[in-house]
Amino acid sequence: MSRRFTQVDVFTHELGYGNPVAVVHDAEGLDDAALQRFAAWTNLSETTFLLPPTQRGADYRVRIFTPARELPFAGHPTLGSARAWLEAGGLPAEDGVVVQECGAGLVRVRRDGARLAFAAPPLLRGGPVDPGDLHEIVAALGVDPAAVVDAQWGDNGPGWVMVLLDRAETVLALAPDARGMRRFPDIGVAGPHPDGGEVAYEVRAFFLPGPTEDPVTGSLNAALGGWLTGSGRAPSRYVAAQGTAMGRRGRVHVEADGTDLWVGGHTVVGVQGTVEL
Repeated sequence: MSRRFTQVDVFTHELGYGNPVAVVHDAEGLDDAALQRFAAWTNLSETTFLLPPTQRGADYRVRIFTPARELPFAGHPTLGSARAWLEAGGLPAEDGVVVQECGAGLVRVRRDGARLAFAAPPLLRGGPVDPGDLHEIVAALGVDPAAVVDAQWGDNGPGWVMVLLDRAETVLALAPDARGMRRFPDIGVAGPHPDGGEVAYEVRAFFLPGPTEDPVTGSLNAALGGWLTGSGRAPSRYVAAQGTAMGRRGRVHVEADGTDLWVGGHTVVGVQGTVEL
């Protein structure tokens, strides 16, 4: 069966410099095995499938798959799916706000000028990292313990453990060891840039197998944003860079607005067509 297909580059205004997500429209009738098989075939960090909503107030439902498993929530697939749905003629019930249904519940996506931004879902797990665990994580990252400022759990679907380092240059120099990541397969790292520049933080995301590096990561930046703004380390609005070490130029806009934390960026439609599924 022919189904509409869109590939969107997220957290960039220039194709090829963000994080791509594959989006299959009108995915009714496909079983879990077919969804997982296609996600493995695209070999992107995530592939999403758009379906009619089942919850009141949602504009559409999305299922999010990595090449190996389904996720309840992920950030760049949320923005990419919303862009693909709108590009296909989707009309949200509420003007200017798309409501997405996913495994984590209902997620609002708003138009923020030329960008899209999602309201970060609540954490499934937060709080400090056990000192023994942190010692193991720091060893896996291969970083001098003196460069570690703090660490927190930030599980919002992907189970991120977040490490704040002393500066952006330390983040960009990391070369993690997979053997040390066996108990901590999703590690996010951030470090501040000097004041007054285009971006406030440099961010990198590592996960197993590999370790593999994700070009630009909405879920990690959502967890980091809540931690950094909530602790007073970051202002209520800032921009993070991610993907620099991979030759990408991801830009993530974070804004703490009352009870909501908005995480957004530009999106570029790179591929449109059909897929036989």
